[in-house]
Amino acid sequence: MSHEIALVDDDRNILTSVSIALQAEGFVTRVYTDPTAALKAFAEKEPDLGVFDIKMPHMDGMELLRRLREFSTVPVIFLTSKDDELDEALGLAMGADDYIAKPFSQRLLIARIRAILRRQELAKGLASDSADEPEPVLLDRGRLVMDPARHKVLWGGRDVTLTVTEFLILEALAQRPGVVKTRNQLLDIAYHDDVYVDDRTIDSHIKRMRRKFRAVDPEFDAIETLYGVGYKFQDE
Repeated sequence: MSHEIALVDDDRNILTSVSIALQAEGFVTRVYTDPTAALKAFAEKEPDLGVFDIKMPHMDGMELLRRLREFSTVPVIFLTSKDDELDEALGLAMGADDYIAKPFSQRLLIARIRAILRRQELAKGLASDSADEPEPVLLDRGRLVMDPARHKVLWGGRDVTLTVTEFLILEALAQRPGVVKTRNQLLDIAYHDDVYVDDRTIDSHIKRMRRKFRAVDPEFDAIETLYGVGYKFQDE
């Protein structure tokens, strides 16, 4: 059964081009230029995932997400201005799943959609398992605890909200503490489906992750940079 993706953007050109690209990949699309109409439609029938522009008149993407979260946990990807950290912080706190900065690659957006849907399906599959099945093993590295099935991260017992991409990068580093991962290795892990992404993108993700961890622990230094080589996670 095809996944249904809802696109909400006041730019009709973006709606058309993204919708065509998604349909070519086998997705069913629902497009909306009016967030109010989109919200009403979601209440009647939820999509499998939503892609919302943040900057829209009358009701912006943040407000659309806030109202959606009153009755739905459907995953949402925001399209946002490049490096708009305030939008990112607010959106994640409200329950967004990932961000893509404009201008964006449609192949990258499709890859992020697939990654989130895979994670959603895994979580649903675990939830429907027999009660006799053991709980999945958490990744426990001192102060860091990661729950891949629930996409949950704790540092010193405090929640740290990461995007799907950030989670995948951190998980790869924490699985083998002290082992260096190159940028290309981390790109292969975080960006599937042969999507082209510049390797400096990893640096941006690491920078954002550090900022999020330091918001709960100003002394956080578990992700170490080896200049010209890559990154590693330092276990306590």
